Amino acid sequence: MAPRTEPPFRADHVGSLLRPKELLDARAAGSPDLRAIEDAAIRDVVRMQEDLGLRAATDGEFRRTSWHMDFIYGLGGVTQTDEQIRVRMVNAEGENSFTSAGLAITSPIELREPIFADAFTFLRDTVTTATPKLTIPSPSMVHYRGGTAAIDPAVYPDVEQFWADLSAAYADEVRALGELGCRYLQLDDTSLAYLNDPAQRAAHSDADHLRYIRQINAAIADRPADMRVTTHMCRGNYRSSWAAEGGYDYVAEALFGELAVDGFFLEFDDERSGGFAPLRFVPPGKQVVLGLVTTKNGRLESADALKRRIDEAARYVPLDQLCLSPQCGFSSTVEGNALTIEEEQAKLRLIVQVAEEVWGAL
Repeated sequence: MAPRTEPPFRADHVGSLLRPKELLDARAAGSPDLRAIEDAAIRDVVRMQEDLGLRAATDGEFRRTSWHMDFIYGLGGVTQTDEQIRVRMVNAEGENSFTSAGLAITSPIELREPIFADAFTFLRDTVTTATPKLTIPSPSMVHYRGGTAAIDPAVYPDVEQFWADLSAAYADEVRALGELGCRYLQLDDTSLAYLNDPAQRAAHSDADHLRYIRQINAAIADRPADMRVTTHMCRGNYRSSWAAEGGYDYVAEALFGELAVDGFFLEFDDERSGGFAPLRFVPPGKQVVLGLVTTKNGRLESADALKRRIDEAARYVPLDQLCLSPQCGFSSTVEGNALTIEEEQAKLRLIVQVAEEVWGAL
């Protein structure tokens, strides 16, 4: 097959990467040289991605504490609260929960200045052979994190205005990123995967995947014609733990048929994510990036096993519409998952190898 000329690529990855020890130490110590240490670490990790043969590169999210809250707190109208939200996570050993600061909508939502603009321009100017990719949380996450209860009714007596302002703020962000040269943008969205789990639907009764899809579409409707937008969905990723289970069946028809993105990064590394049958709803022209390689542990997958699973997925989506990636980031929060940087690199190298053997070109 001919190589892909635009994202997502045959061998790709979600975004976050394990932070090197010197960066973790500098952040923990509140080093006055943190920015310079981040810069050096990002240059190194971009070079690593390019050397492995990846055609897209991120900054590993090295300047963030978490994949989503750094962005969300940057929106005008969103206030960090003292409330501690307990997020229940589990892994093979048991529960691994954590607490997170809450949020409140205390004034109208707006984009006061482009978020992550400096991070993107540094990445843009650092890459040499790869396409710079920026990841941000989807609009859904602003609502899913706090629910309607987080919205001050004095600010938004009509919740429809909240949704309109939220999508408008995101549209402004997309426009600003486009002006900076961003042509590969990923909207990370756990809600659209979580809502496949009945327990999550019960706990978030005011979350609606149809609403979320409409708001994302409104946010990206006026993106530059040459900007490719993908969305990534997983069931939680904190120190090798997860929060939800279940296949994509509950959201699949609307998600794949109505969400106006160019590609879907989908978690498929184990039985928690269900089978490939929901992919039958993917229309022509949309790419599916199969997250078959786990970031939850350092065990290296078999190339033959990955090829068999790609063949299984191709029963529902043509092979030319498929790509390969890890199922999630390696370090969605600063702590990172339970594997080494060497194991991370081995997994990315394997993805490139398998993609070349399956599709012939990246």
